[in-house]
Amino acid sequence: MLHYPCEAREHYIFFTIPLLNEGSATFLHLREGTCALPNGLPRLSGKQMNASQAKPSCETVGNNPVALWGLSMTERVRRLAASAGLTTQRAAPVILTNAAHAFDPAWFRHAIATPGLVLTLGGVPVLAHARDEAEAVALRAAMADNRPLAEAGGLDIVAYESGPTIENKALRKRETPFLLPLTRETVRAAERASYFGAYKGVTDILTKYLWPEWALVLTRIAAKIGMTPNQVTTIGAFLCVVATFAFADGRYWLGMALGLGFMVLDTVDGKLARCTITSSWWGNIFDHGLDLVHPPFWWWFWGTGLASWGLALSPADFTFAMVAIVGGYVVQRVIEGAFMRLYGGMHIHVWRRFDSQFRLITARRNPNMVILFAATLFARPDIGLLAVAWWTVISCAVHAVRLAQAMIGSAQGRPVTSWLSDAAA
Repeated sequence: MLHYPCEAREHYIFFTIPLLNEGSATFLHLREGTCALPNGLPRLSGKQMNASQAKPSCETVGNNPVALWGLSMTERVRRLAASAGLTTQRAAPVILTNAAHAFDPAWFRHAIATPGLVLTLGGVPVLAHARDEAEAVALRAAMADNRPLAEAGGLDIVAYESGPTIENKALRKRETPFLLPLTRETVRAAERASYFGAYKGVTDILTKYLWPEWALVLTRIAAKIGMTPNQVTTIGAFLCVVATFAFADGRYWLGMALGLGFMVLDTVDGKLARCTITSSWWGNIFDHGLDLVHPPFWWWFWGTGLASWGLALSPADFTFAMVAIVGGYVVQRVIEGAFMRLYGGMHIHVWRRFDSQFRLITARRNPNMVILFAATLFARPDIGLLAVAWWTVISCAVHAVRLAQAMIGSAQGRPVTSWLSDAAA
């Protein structure tokens, strides 16, 4: 959500645009003249592209020998344009990008939605949506000469230094997406910024804190040797299947090691796709389908593997554990889906700050593996499985209560909006 402080909420205009294979994102503009902006922050006109307007074309100004994730800026922008359904004709309206800089794809999507927008760094236009050929000529010249525009005219100039933020619904966060000059000296920093820009803001504790740096190294290696995200997912799927057999045989340490490799690669494939602009329909189905299907098999075969330790659960305890874990997993997914359906696609985990914090530890695969790892350290994988069952029941109850609270509040006329949006407003 692009945000500048304002007293009255009615001065805001919200709008939603499609993301590149990632759902949608909501942005915010100010109506012109409604609010004084402090400290000289640029005023945004709110002149947004509507459905009746033709999509702009796309053009990269200049050449840059430095590649980001193995891609020249021309190729990177071409992929962004293709994902957004834009052509690369030199015709206004046109999205103009400065090849001397690297930027987060969120800025590109924002520029598409905002005719007349000019994003600058050090006064130099980096990304712009020229509405006519006169604007395009002036912007091309400024980008090519690495200088500010001679005249702003009716363009909406947004200085990156002013720190505007965007709420990214797909990645569940609100931030200022990265923008950097791209040189041989800055390419590593740009890759790092691009990688972390592709990271979800609301996720589980392991993905958020344990292996981001490991996954960054692997993402760089995969990009350097030309691996595709689907190839990474395939390797991860193999590790996932072998881990399942290891659990079934009671070889929990081997299974957890293989599972750890799979879980890290589950981060790498998505980051590689976003950083190299290679997201695809099949990639999303493959990755998310695997994530959705495999956890119940892990829990089931963890339970059957207990016999190898002489710790087999009684039939009653095994039935309870499977019903609680597998049933609770399904119910949680249903609750999350119902929440999204009721409240415009918003995830339950971004409703309030509590929900985002609870997502760190809620009973999903990664937090559950922490419980099982700790129990196995004490040679009691059986207690670990029962602990996961109870934690799933508790997590399911929390989600059910939160859905009920949202429904009650909505019925009483209170808006159900993300705390990320509320914080911006």
